[in-house]
Amino acid sequence: MRKSCLVSMIVLLFFSQRAFSQKTPTGNPKDFKMKTCLHSVSYAGVWRGQARLSVDEFLSKAKRLGFDGVMLVAKRPHVSPLDYDAAARKALRRKIERLGLELVCLAGYTDFTAGVDKAGIPNVEIQACYVGELAKLAHDLGTDMVRIFTGYERPGIAFDKQYAMVVEGLKLAGQKAAKYGVTLAVQNHHDIGAHHDMMYWLLKEVNLPNVKAAFDAWSPALQGLTSEELRAAIVKMKPFIVHTTAAEYVRLPRYHYEHALTNFVQDGTLIRAVPMGEGIIDYKTFFNTLKEIGYQGYIAYEMCEVLEGGGDIENLDRTAKKFIEYVKKF
Repeated sequence: MRKSCLVSMIVLLFFSQRAFSQKTPTGNPKDFKMKTCLHSVSYAGVWRGQARLSVDEFLSKAKRLGFDGVMLVAKRPHVSPLDYDAAARKALRRKIERLGLELVCLAGYTDFTAGVDKAGIPNVEIQACYVGELAKLAHDLGTDMVRIFTGYERPGIAFDKQYAMVVEGLKLAGQKAAKYGVTLAVQNHHDIGAHHDMMYWLLKEVNLPNVKAAFDAWSPALQGLTSEELRAAIVKMKPFIVHTTAAEYVRLPRYHYEHALTNFVQDGTLIRAVPMGEGIIDYKTFFNTLKEIGYQGYIAYEMCEVLEGGGDIENLDRTAKKFIEYVKKF
């Protein structure tokens, strides 16, 4: 019996390695095609003044705007596992297929360091189970990718303890997702692994064929990387990149008046969203380097901050269309 189980595990690992390795960017740069994907967070009413669409309304919107695929928020108010039973999943999958859209991935929301100060609560296990539910949901809806995060760094707790929780969480979540043939795309979003060198080390340490990277340009930009450093980061991350999400931002300097000094003292810089090509992020280098490494995935677009011009439907639509026009250059 034990020998039979071992053989089954080896076979599963073999086929998993083959399936998941296909997501590594190995295509010919000459075959590079800008496949566009709209993230439903753009119409989820999250940010101040932002309009909210239902999932069905969003899907129809993405089709009318001319996107090839969609990325769906896997929590309320959109596609939460709590709200989508078997019948609802079948209906949503039929809707996406009927519109001729590709469901590129689900957007999961994890923080594996949450509860680091409460040792009695198995938060890492809880979040890994949540990712497993998202993987099942993804499978039922017809996609093989779930975007997730690492963890925010909590003050007063040893960094290595928090880092170890992220490693454990990614391993457990990856094993759960593998049962459904799902790849986890870890976004360079949360504190741990935000820099590409740390992300590269992290993913190598996790060492699972279905735990890859959703590598974005805006984090390196906000970290101050030059164009040359950005290109080098993408080349280094090549073995892991399976997804990326584009968003454009500007910096707004902040100051407060210090009466005792009769002067203005600088505070942290505020970030706001603007249309593609009108901000601080070097997407020319980013997209051209993705092409260079043979990236074959989608470019998702999100309006994920307070947006210049406001969050009404008309402005969201105009800004989304500008993204489509911008990426035609590549």
